Amino acid sequence: MSRKTIGFGTCLRKKRTAKGYSLRKFAELVGVSATYLSQVEQEHVTTPTADRVRRMAELLDENTDEWIILAGRLPDDLASIIMQHPTQMPELVREAGELDDEQIGRLRRHITRMHR
Repeated sequence: MSRKTIGFGTCLRKKRTAKGYSLRKFAELVGVSATYLSQVEQEHVTTPTADRVRRMAELLDENTDEWIILAGRLPDDLASIIMQHPTQMPELVREAGELDDEQIGRLRRHITRMHR
């Protein structure tokens, strides 16, 4: 499923139903009301917090970072990293945004080697 073409709520509903969770059971496991979850899935309210989205992704066996970003949120650890380097990190991300996946993989491996 291409998540770039559908919203968070629509993607959430498709994944939740595919995993066999009822709206009420899933809401209970996430810690929200079924009414609120229904509103999220219909994209009538803003997306849940990053922590709740993380829980949803875990329940659905999805990548938590991807889902947090899909929800229009920023993972907490990334926000703190950016705040530590408020000029350089946004510039780095903008530059890396021009790379393809293979180039980003090579950049990640290079950064990993720099840590050793």
